[in-house]
Amino acid sequence: MARDPEAIQREIEKTRDQLAESLDALTERAHPKRFVDQGKQQVAAKLEDPKIKYALIGVGAVLALAVLRKLFR
Repeated sequence: MARDPEAIQREIEKTRDQLAESLDALTERAHPKRFVDQGKQQVAAKLEDPKIKYALIGVGAVLALAVLRKLFR
């Protein structure tokens, strides 16, 4: 059974449009800026954790004291 050339052409165009949409979606998902934004969000979320937040404050305070001690000795 022979297929209608116009039907084949419509099918090709439909498939081409679907492929273009898929490629656009993949391009958006794989964009480096998206990975950077996600990384920033993850770091910000981790820094909001009180355990990490206060540990970093403690480390900063100890380093500041060590530097001040070194300067004034």
